[in-house]
Amino acid sequence: MIVVENIHKYFGGFHAVDGASLTIKNNSITGVIGPNGAGKTTLFNVIAGVYKPSSGKVYLENEDITGLPPHELFKKGVLRTFQIPHEFSSMTVLENLMMVPSDQTGEKIINTWFMRDRILQEEQEIHLKAVDVMKFLTIDHLSDEKAGNLSGGQKKLLELGRTMMVDAKIVLLDEVGAGVNRTLLKTIGDAILRLNRERGYTFCMIEHDMDFISRLCDPVIVLAEGKVLTEGKITEIKQNEEVIEAYLGRGMKNKNLQDKAIK
Repeated sequence: MIVVENIHKYFGGFHAVDGASLTIKNNSITGVIGPNGAGKTTLFNVIAGVYKPSSGKVYLENEDITGLPPHELFKKGVLRTFQIPHEFSSMTVLENLMMVPSDQTGEKIINTWFMRDRILQEEQEIHLKAVDVMKFLTIDHLSDEKAGNLSGGQKKLLELGRTMMVDAKIVLLDEVGAGVNRTLLKTIGDAILRLNRERGYTFCMIEHDMDFISRLCDPVIVLAEGKVLTEGKITEIKQNEEVIEAYLGRGMKNKNLQDKAIK
């Protein structure tokens, strides 16, 4: 689905991503982990078009998408969520979902005069899809609630719902578990697994919660100092001495410390 080749990203003299290369396979849930400052979010932002890389290439299904802005990638099916949700707080949950599809007929004033029937039909179809999304995510009881009143976990579910309102090819999840209680985190995890297994979604996720990663992700990619350190199943990653060193520093081989490092 996504191939990243030798990406470098500089901010002045700071080398945030240092020759990272990775592959995100179609219909996979790929995890990206690493210590703070490893370059995870910067790499995500390069893939998602927020930053242009200093050098290197990004491909979507063999198409070069390097440096394309987010709105163009959105139309190609590359979507991302954020660690801090970006909801429209004064709009309801239903309204937040219904505004996602782009190029709606009613967006142009002239169409409201001459294409009212088409606008009404389109809005009805979008409304039905939004209702289906809310039921899928078990947030249909919040349909008329202002998004700004939602809890942190509910906002993360809403962000996930917005990716379901369009034909997403790949969804980049940036710390979807951050600040979410365990009950809602299980709900979010269940939704991600169902979207992957039942609807063929491809996910790539940055996450610090290793239990969450263990449940969802295969493979797991480890970044350190802007480079890909290793890749594999989470059971292999937890036993990798290079990963332990990246989290704790050299010489830290005590098993209790290893477990603590990557939990």
